[in-house]
Amino acid sequence: MRILLQFPEGLKQKALEYAKGLESEGNDVFISASPTFGACDLALDEMRNISADKLIHFGHAEFHHVNANVEYVPYFVDAPLTLLPDSLGHLRDFKTISVLTTIQHIHQLDKVRKFYEENGKKVVIGKPYGFAKHSGQILGCDIGSAASVDNDVDAHVYFGGGMFHPLGALLNTKKPFLVVEPFANKIERIDSFRETYRKRSNGKKMRALNSKNFGILVSTKNGQHNMNLARIIKQKVEQQGLSAKILVANTFDFMSLNNMMEFDAFVNTACPRISIDDTERTRAPLLSANELMEVLAMKRELKAANVKPEF
Repeated sequence: MRILLQFPEGLKQKALEYAKGLESEGNDVFISASPTFGACDLALDEMRNISADKLIHFGHAEFHHVNANVEYVPYFVDAPLTLLPDSLGHLRDFKTISVLTTIQHIHQLDKVRKFYEENGKKVVIGKPYGFAKHSGQILGCDIGSAASVDNDVDAHVYFGGGMFHPLGALLNTKKPFLVVEPFANKIERIDSFRETYRKRSNGKKMRALNSKNFGILVSTKNGQHNMNLARIIKQKVEQQGLSAKILVANTFDFMSLNNMMEFDAFVNTACPRISIDDTERTRAPLLSANELMEVLAMKRELKAANVKPEF
């Protein structure tokens, strides 16, 4: 069998080991050298181009069904639970909490839940919106396990590494948010980031008020492709007498985008985290679809009042 292996950046050091193992079983094995940003980013083009019989995607659970022979191999990590007792002091005032994690630690979620319950907390485990596959699991683009129970809890607790995953959940919830990072040996309340990103979003919208030419980003990645939304956005922009063009790429290079000097603003329809995490990498405002709708509404109000924005 001809097999293509695909690894996220953190697991690429294991590529040769897995390839050798599969070759010893008589398979013809190739390794994708392209970057991958998750299960939304399968190496389907490479798979077709080398006529592979199967793509094995490591590190993530299935994101959505694709019409190809894809095997997902999640990568589980046993994180130390030694920080959990220290987190209780941060949760003193909260009786009901939700517990969140990533696919790497989903197998430990029940132990984390039991720890908090044994220490007097009521634990609620939320369900994802559909891209994530497990209750309590969050992705950069699926924070349903947090948002679905935000009204039912006093606080959220994320157990895992890094800020990428909890940040998305934080920005879509209103309750206190605690991050327990077992490998960094750190416990942190991150509530203040909500105000930071609210101000950043307002700044982008103000900068975009004078925009006349909008570039709408459409990704060809299998789990990020959203041409229908892009066409709707294009129509909304043009209805106000403005210009919009759809810009297509597999992975957006921000230096290349910045060379498109005729565009006054960009609108993201690909991974939703692009318009959150990468806003400082573009010379022009990089808006989400919702932010664009707010900009267009403000433009209409200013035009009706015969007021020219000065930003």
